[in-house]
Amino acid sequence: MSALTLYQLVALFLLSIGFFGLVWRRTLIGMVISIELMINGAGLAIVAAAQLTPANAVMGQIGTLFVMGLAAAEATLILAIVLIVVKRFKTSQAGEISEMKG
Repeated sequence: MSALTLYQLVALFLLSIGFFGLVWRRTLIGMVISIELMINGAGLAIVAAAQLTPANAVMGQIGTLFVMGLAAAEATLILAIVLIVVKRFKTSQAGEISEMKG
């Protein structure tokens, strides 16, 4: 088995664990962590493909830096939203937050 295949399997494992956590977690923070795992799996797949194939390695690294920046921005925004939701509803359980203004 080649190194690229091993890296891609690890990336798929991270993606799968993140998806499983997103589906089964009940707290908002747990869901954010699961999304971060999925994004990290995508970044690992990009950098492994760029380094271990004849593709341009610099473009793979730039792509991975873009993914990391996107993950950081996403985490910042979602954690700000979670703080507002916890202040308003006094809980971080996703199932208990169903009130909408109409």
